Order: sequence, then structure tokens, then C-alpha cells
Amino acid sequence: MADADPARERRIGLACAILLIVVWAGFHVAARLGASQQMTPWDMAALRMGGAFLGALALLLWFRPPRLPPPRALALVATAGFGFPLFAYAGYAFAPAAHGAVLMAGVLPFATAILAALFLAERFTARQAAALAAVGLGAALLGADMWGDHPGAWIGDLLFLCAILSWALFTLLIRRWRVAAMEATLTVALWCAPIYLPLWWLLLPSTLGQAPAGAIAFQAAWQGVAAVIVAGFLFARAVAALGPVPTTTITAAVPPVAALAAWPLLGEALGLAGLAGVAVVAAGMALGVGGGRRR
Repeated sequence: MADADPARERRIGLACAILLIVVWAGFHVAARLGASQQMTPWDMAALRMGGAFLGALALLLWFRPPRLPPPRALALVATAGFGFPLFAYAGYAFAPAAHGAVLMAGVLPFATAILAALFLAERFTARQAAALAAVGLGAALLGADMWGDHPGAWIGDLLFLCAILSWALFTLLIRRWRVAAMEATLTVALWCAPIYLPLWWLLLPSTLGQAPAGAIAFQAAWQGVAAVIVAGFLFARAVAALGPVPTTTITAAVPPVAALAAWPLLGEALGLAGLAGVAVVAAGMALGVGGGRRR
């Protein structure tokens, strides 16, 4: 990317990040829906990995197989392939969609910024720091609006924080190793299913046989193809073009989008504080878009 036009790269990165908001918001709503469709978290992970594997096989008709060294491939699989979805799906067994969206997308910029400063010497501007502060305030408002209505959701919240750490580590690894977007996407999609699916089939609890066929097909398509193949490519491409901190700051718009979508689709309503949180996170995202990047 050294010879790429910076302005063009920035436009591509912004477009990828904005599309990613839509896909990730849908992930949170669909994951919460799956928890009410007679599927265990292990089933959801199996559908995600199986759907992603089939999608990746189709992509091999146009792209070469990933060639990352096994230790690096395993690190990407452990963080984005196993750590993030398993912790997230387990969290949705205890907490509503907006909780997961607020924590996973709202706290992710802070986790990424801290890790990037510690391990990549990434510097961010005062404007980006203000954007992070706005995102934090908006996430807190959203959280204050919802936390009291779901006793026991704290278990899910802790699991969501583990998912955040997994994804933040994945973000730094693809940045540090300069892994191309399609390379990272195919690596995660092709490695996960052969490792996980036999373990799920033989050892893990499943209620998939009781779930409606339409729900199974939808979750495999959205969680597998959309949330892994499409979102994985968009995220890796945005990180390559914009950097990890700006990308995760922009995608902090996921909580308000997911919370607004969960209102009519799942009946998880927002109060005044939640609506204010939506507005503040949107303002923080807009500020972060204009923040630029420093190394």
C-alpha cells in the first residue's frame, strides 16, 4: 500500500467502515435472535464457522489460498475465529442485543487504542481522543438506559469484554503483520470449521435439531457469510487504509444502529438516555472520521 494514493485509500477505508457498521449491527441483532430460537451458543458458532467455510470455498475460485505461516494463521484464528464469536454468543445467552453492541463496539476503540499505543507505537490526534471520549459517553448513556432492566446480564457483559479483547488483538495482529484483507478473511474462514465442527458434533451441547429450518439457514448465511466473509474483508481493508484506531472509532456507530434495530425487531426499547446515547455516539463517530491518522 506504500504506492497507493492516500486520498483514494481514505475513501475506500471510509466506505468499508460504513458498510461494516451495517453488517456488524445485524450481527448483534441476529445473535440475540438466535438465543431465542432454540440454539445454544455452540450451535451459533457452528453455523457461523460452517457458513463461512462454504463461502470461503467459493471465493477460492477467484482468490489464491491464504499462505500465512501456521503460527500467524493460528493466532488470527484463535482471536477472530474462536475467541470473538464464542465469547459473544455465550454472552447473548444472558444479555440483550444492545448490551453486546454497546460493549463490543463501544469499548472496542478504547481497547484497540490502548493496545496500539503499547505495542505498535500508534499515535492519535487530539481530535481522535475527543472522538473516543464522545463514544465513551454515548456508550455509558446507552448502558445506563438498559442495564437495570435485565438482571443477571452482567455475566453476558463479562463475556462481551472477553470478546472485545479477542477482536482488539486480532486488529493489532493484522496491522502489525500487514496481512491483506482477503488473506485474513480466508485464513479465519478456512481454518475454523475443520477444527471446531468435529468438536461441536462430538462433545458440545446442541439443540439445533429443535430449531426451525429457516432460522438455521438465516443464521448460517448472516453469521457465516456476512459476519465472517464480508465483515472480515471490510474490517481488514478499513484497518489497512485508515489504521486501527480510526477504524474502530468509526465502527463505534454499531451500538446505536444495533440498538435502534433491536427496538422494532426484538422489542428491546430505548428510553431518553438511550436515545441521547445514540446521538452522542454518532457525533463521536463523525468527529473520529475527520481525525486522520498518525503513526
